[in-house]
Amino acid sequence: MTRIIRLARADDAPAIQAIYAPVVSYTPISFETTPPSIEEMSQRIEQTLKSFPWLVYEDTGELLGYAYASQHRIRSAYQWSVDVSIYVHEHSRRQGIGRQLYAALFKLLRQQGFYNAYAGITLPNPASVALHEAMGMQPLGVYQKVGYKLGAWHDVGWWQGLLQPHSANPSAPKSIVEMQITEWKELV
Repeated sequence: MTRIIRLARADDAPAIQAIYAPVVSYTPISFETTPPSIEEMSQRIEQTLKSFPWLVYEDTGELLGYAYASQHRIRSAYQWSVDVSIYVHEHSRRQGIGRQLYAALFKLLRQQGFYNAYAGITLPNPASVALHEAMGMQPLGVYQKVGYKLGAWHDVGWWQGLLQPHSANPSAPKSIVEMQITEWKELV
């Protein structure tokens, strides 16, 4: 078996969409209400990779999960913080894939120069809470009844993780493009 974590590519969109679509259609975990098309997912991957990492976990050619970072807020003083998301195929959960993806993602975010990672989790979701807390993230608070989906109002809890000690005079984070990273093996 060949298990690897690598940067996503636009041609991973069908497999990523297949993991994400059931989450959108049948759960409140994502607040999207219509699954994005494969073309839309491909565009999201390409757009994200201009600045932030999008990693996939592949086992013998089959994509089983993915994790990515995105801009936390648009004001420039927020540039050292990111939002993180992770999704693992429903048949591959509880096998350590989420931890491996987040460990790789957080390592890369540190290399880029980010300091804080934030994650929103639709509640209740004990498995996601456990994963984020196992990665050192701590709860910040809850947006109560912030989203309506599948006939009910849902709370979203927010978690924060420290990627590295804060610097008194931080340099601007580097984008994936600036780091000239094309393959995951360059990061190991």
